[in-house]
Amino acid sequence: MADTPEQSVAPAPKPSAVEGFKETSNFLAGDIAQELADGTSGFGKGSVQLLKNHGTYQQDNRETRKKSADGKKSEKQISFMVRSRIPGGKLTASQMLTQIDLGDELGNGTCRLTTRQAIQHHGIVKGDLQATIRRINEIQLTTLAACGDVERNVMCCPAPIRNNPVREEMMAMAEKLAEHLAPRTTAYHEIWLTDDETGEKTLAGGGANGHEVEPIYGPTYLPRKFKTAFALPEDNCTDVYANDLGFLTVHEDGKVLGYNVLAGGGMGVTPSAAKTFPALAKRLGFVPPEDVLEIAVAIVKVQRDFGNRSDRKVARLKYTINNMGLEAFRAKVEEYFGKPLAPCHAADVHGFDDHIGWFEQGDGKFFYGLNVENGRIHDQDGFRLKTAIRQILRELSPGVRITAHQSLLFTDLNAADRVRIADILHDHGVKTSEEISTLRRWSMACVALPTCGLAVAESERVLPGLIDSLEPEVAKLGLSEDAFTVRMTGCPNACARPYNSDIGLVGRTKGKYTIFLGGRLLGDRLNEQYKDVVPFEDLVSEITAVLACYKAERSAEETLGDFCHRKGVDGVRTWADEWLAGSRGHG
Repeated sequence: MADTPEQSVAPAPKPSAVEGFKETSNFLAGDIAQELADGTSGFGKGSVQLLKNHGTYQQDNRETRKKSADGKKSEKQISFMVRSRIPGGKLTASQMLTQIDLGDELGNGTCRLTTRQAIQHHGIVKGDLQATIRRINEIQLTTLAACGDVERNVMCCPAPIRNNPVREEMMAMAEKLAEHLAPRTTAYHEIWLTDDETGEKTLAGGGANGHEVEPIYGPTYLPRKFKTAFALPEDNCTDVYANDLGFLTVHEDGKVLGYNVLAGGGMGVTPSAAKTFPALAKRLGFVPPEDVLEIAVAIVKVQRDFGNRSDRKVARLKYTINNMGLEAFRAKVEEYFGKPLAPCHAADVHGFDDHIGWFEQGDGKFFYGLNVENGRIHDQDGFRLKTAIRQILRELSPGVRITAHQSLLFTDLNAADRVRIADILHDHGVKTSEEISTLRRWSMACVALPTCGLAVAESERVLPGLIDSLEPEVAKLGLSEDAFTVRMTGCPNACARPYNSDIGLVGRTKGKYTIFLGGRLLGDRLNEQYKDVVPFEDLVSEITAVLACYKAERSAEETLGDFCHRKGVDGVRTWADEWLAGSRGHG
């Protein structure tokens, strides 16, 4: 009898190139310091990846490329985006002024508020990178872990409601977790902050095995980016279900009982890879406040050890959970946590607030939410938002918060400041939040072209014009007061969270978009693809037709997202196409 052949074992998948860069980097140091001083305009492939963990992306402005001498190839115009990590979007007037000044002195004259409550500067040249990062650290902020394969900026509801122990405790916990999950490598300090005059050089790593340096992450950090948010059931302004890790604050009678732990949310999709998908986080369990740090560490470590390190397209936590199964994932988390997780509390999201407009803080003071369209703080022609914000910060010295909708809150204001802020805005050609449409207030776009390397279509630069064209159509339909989210991205990676919005517009190819319908402001439901490859010039009519359907057939108090979900995208499409063809009339 012949011997039974041994069963072959498939070789382990080869780690991605990025994993190799991290593994040989000595805790994110790599060759960054040497390449900073090499006189070139950019960095090598390895450093480009490592730099993300330091808070900067190397970018190429596709519209300013120069033709080479042979007239064929174009020469990349390399610059850098630098992002500050600001837990809960909380900073001072002085810090905000410095950020605006940095944009003028070292960037492209603007700064941008992000969908994760951070601040970005674009157009930084390599020779100014060190000065930019130093300046940010000098005002007690940091860029470390604003990007990269680590915990990114921890989000939290920014509303400064004073004498509210629930909100105060939640913000304090978000800040504490952000500090706990920050990388501990010394490479960041050595590269960007060490005084050149001393000439001292120390190793980026510490300890024989390196575990003393990164006790949570280890030498290769996480397989992919990791995002965390805190929210309240009555105020999910941070889109908690769109995060890898979410903490929904459970409270009764002014006391925090604990947190429902949510895991596995994420918006990014790779269009060429059918294996990728958007996902909302799943309810994992409940923890008391004293266990928040340890449950977060346990989930991060499970992702560290079981996430996909060979294919970055499917390396986020949502894919780890999908591959393991939720119950197996929960069991592994409990193993790392050291005890069972209690079942989730019944509390779930049921409200939201973008905090735009005037509000009492609860201490006799007020805060004002200023809508900043797509987060871009700039001066252009008669619209001088940047100068207006500077004047408000210098004259009134308010506290500052950044919202998850890319807008600003000015805090600790007096009643008399209402008139003054309105005057300052109007003097600079800026509308107050009360003067903008509900449609514009709830719209949001990613940066996209020309600097984002992933963008295939416009987003930030065209959404304002799209809203301009939609506003009269919405008014004709009598829907000007209806709140629904319109979110646009230049590619399916979804930085503006389009896949759980009422209307998502996702760049498909140059000048064409996929329309998604049926999410909602609550952020707890994914939308569905409605129409694909729609030319930009057709978006207004297509969206107007959807809104006409909504106006004609909605139930009382039904939101746009709920209506589209109930009727179904096929039903909406049939009705809207007939309306566009004229058979239903345009009355």
